[in-house]
Amino acid sequence: MSDFSTLTHAKGYFAPARFDVELFDCEIAGTVPTDLNGAFYRMHPDWVYPPLFADEASLSADGYISAFRFKGGMVDYRGRYVRTARYQQQRTARRQLYGYYRNPYTDDPQVRNLDDPSVRTSANTTPVILGGKLYATKEDALPYRIDPNTLETLGLEDFGGHWHSQTFTAHPKFDPRTRETIAFGYEASGLGARDVVLCTFDSVGRVTSEMRFDVPHTTMLHDIAITDRHVIVPGGSAVTSPERLREGKIHWGWDRTRDSFYAIAPRGGRASDIRWFRGPERSIVHTANAWSEGNKVYLDMPIADGNTWPFFPDIHGNPFQMHPNTLRRLTFDLDSASDQCHEEVLFPHEVTSLTRIDDRFAALPHRYIYVQRADRDKPFRASLPNDPRSQPNNSIARFDVRERSLRSFFVGDTHLVQEPCFVPRAGSQREGDGYLLATVHDLAQMRCELLILDAREMTEIGRVRLPFRNAMQVHGAWASEDDLPLA
Repeated sequence: MSDFSTLTHAKGYFAPARFDVELFDCEIAGTVPTDLNGAFYRMHPDWVYPPLFADEASLSADGYISAFRFKGGMVDYRGRYVRTARYQQQRTARRQLYGYYRNPYTDDPQVRNLDDPSVRTSANTTPVILGGKLYATKEDALPYRIDPNTLETLGLEDFGGHWHSQTFTAHPKFDPRTRETIAFGYEASGLGARDVVLCTFDSVGRVTSEMRFDVPHTTMLHDIAITDRHVIVPGGSAVTSPERLREGKIHWGWDRTRDSFYAIAPRGGRASDIRWFRGPERSIVHTANAWSEGNKVYLDMPIADGNTWPFFPDIHGNPFQMHPNTLRRLTFDLDSASDQCHEEVLFPHEVTSLTRIDDRFAALPHRYIYVQRADRDKPFRASLPNDPRSQPNNSIARFDVRERSLRSFFVGDTHLVQEPCFVPRAGSQREGDGYLLATVHDLAQMRCELLILDAREMTEIGRVRLPFRNAMQVHGAWASEDDLPLA
């Protein structure tokens, strides 16, 4: 299984959970390290009401935020729906009012708004910590600010009117050396638009620079990567247009004739200084990390040769065929007159696109990439709702890009694991010295667990067990008491 989104309309374990919850003194198997002092936030897509269309993706499901609060070897848990305008409208109507992901033309007429995407966002993708505040983000609109302790929804955020885009990314990048955050919005001026706004925030969340530019074609710009000098904006072969949306179609289609592209932008620079590179048809979703050496820029990331989205139809009518992600390294030579990048496969193993690193080494050469994957050599003794033959993501992999080696942890034969998140060990500066936190779904026991691994040894330390099942997680983020005002 390549992505959480394939379980859009699942029943059983992955049926909508539909409840807010507070749970104190969670059950713990094993131990919880006492230096884990902070909160692990997660965003989930969870339908309050069933989607209007049978072929809708979980990209549109309502946003749900949860938090595991670690302190003194104990763990508490909270989970709440994000009270977006969309959520409130549906609760009032007691039914689903919104149509396809990012297509307001398919909404119920009583809520249809073609000009303001923030009225229909579900804010379901990434918990983002920026300038000492917590946000629920989704790339189709502005973010919602969230109380880091109660998870109460505090409202939309436009950063004091200094954010000049209708949209805000679910993947801003934090530079641990400058304490700056790089964020962007695409389809910035409206649906189907080619314009991108790229901004730098200082450590307290103020916009300090802005760059606006157009990309070669409107495509899903889900993630970026940064180095100490550059921002890399990668785009793939998914396409859209205002005409497509007016026809009531799914926002994204797949065009295998479209090349991929990469914008190499100077941090804090001008749009005229962007260097553009091209590549072949590619599915590009998440990045792992990037760094600059001389006049070369390197980018490690999962890439697929074709479509990885079963619900993005081929615009030429070709049947869907899943293309696996593998970890690759792209090299951009800024001294070369060529606009072609060099692509190298680092590992042949199929992985998801949900890669993570030790974030203290963001924008620097790194050694480790963490990602969940399906280890087909391991047993699977449960059933998934849509396809009981599917092999779940049952392992967390640590890829060593320096030694080109793999070390893996198998989470269980009735289990499915979500994106891992690295947390440094207190007082250590060594890359990879810390813990991995990852949600594990026990399909047999119908409950959710939070797995704690020693990231050095890739061995289990403990599990935090919830007495209920959870919606699928998209992304998670760790916050210490230095990052947020945690109670």
